[in-house]
Amino acid sequence: MFDLKILDLDPKLKNIYGKFEGADLEISNQLHRARGFRKIHLEIANLANNLEILHCVFFPDPRFDLPIFGIDVVCNSQEVSAAIVDLSPVSGSLPSTIESSLKNIPIDSFKKVRTLPEWGHVFSPYVCFVRPNDSLENKKFLKIVDQYLNILISYSFSIDGESAESPLTIERYKKQQTYCLQQKLNDKTRTVLARMFNPIWADYYIDMVLFNCPDISSD
Repeated sequence: MFDLKILDLDPKLKNIYGKFEGADLEISNQLHRARGFRKIHLEIANLANNLEILHCVFFPDPRFDLPIFGIDVVCNSQEVSAAIVDLSPVSGSLPSTIESSLKNIPIDSFKKVRTLPEWGHVFSPYVCFVRPNDSLENKKFLKIVDQYLNILISYSFSIDGESAESPLTIERYKKQQTYCLQQKLNDKTRTVLARMFNPIWADYYIDMVLFNCPDISSD
């Protein structure tokens, strides 16, 4: 990726330690930015070595016509209980080049497909939300993740950004705001964080680290 840089993050938010139902919980965060992307967030949570959660989102700079890459994986000591990946549009639809590439990826070949939440309209028709059945399906999901990332990054190299004042930039800015606001409706995340710490801290973490609404320009 071009111009990859580390974003500043309060040290207290880089590595977070707490308790959840008596078990040790550790959360680690990394933030970067790059050409075309205002924020690249990687979060890994570990609960008493029995539950691990991977959360990663590539938030585009609204000046670029790029979708949001998002992945969440939840696994316990026996299995992956939930895995979701998507390239979510932040304009009226996905760029045609990206959509034509996604059409060739077999996301419907998993035995256990999970139901999207009520706010799932922010995702694309190519969202893959599954409960992998075995190690082969685990590998199949990871291959899909690689394909989605390769499609996104390759496309980001081929386009230029528009001005911050462009109507299309403003439209993408508003759509990305909607994506962030809808993601904040995930009560499971807020409940866990509130029980770990307190509701005020949970809202702060969600608003500032997980799904902060973007500025129109990342400059």
